[in-house]
Amino acid sequence: MPPDLPPTGPAPPASSPLLRTLLLGVGVLATALGVLGIFLPLLPTVPLLLLAAACFARSSPRCYAWLLDHPRLGPLVNVYLDGTGMPLRAKIWAILLLWSSISLSLLFLVPLLSIKLVLFVIAVSVTIYLLRLPTRNEGQ
Repeated sequence: MPPDLPPTGPAPPASSPLLRTLLLGVGVLATALGVLGIFLPLLPTVPLLLLAAACFARSSPRCYAWLLDHPRLGPLVNVYLDGTGMPLRAKIWAILLLWSSISLSLLFLVPLLSIKLVLFVIAVSVTIYLLRLPTRNEGQ
């Protein structure tokens, strides 16, 4: 007997109206922060948009469809949802911007050694995560 596979579409809506409202609010906030992350290198754009998609999937099919169909934001989310991976050029830019901003913080902005160690561990972890993601050809 084959194992049960997870559904391929959005999750079923939350049963509680309060929970749906809360999820919708978190989705809107995550979308706004994700858009800011496009311009601010320390805000993680794609994880915030993925959080928004997960919240919208449980709270608002209309917002979920809007996010996935958006001309700028949709492609960032869809490549994760369909598993095709991240373009090599985007990986390189993400890693370069990550290490540039972390280096600036470590050298000039953060005085405490413990915080510097935490930032370094985060940077290494994010780099490993990015390198382990599937790499998609630019033409795909």
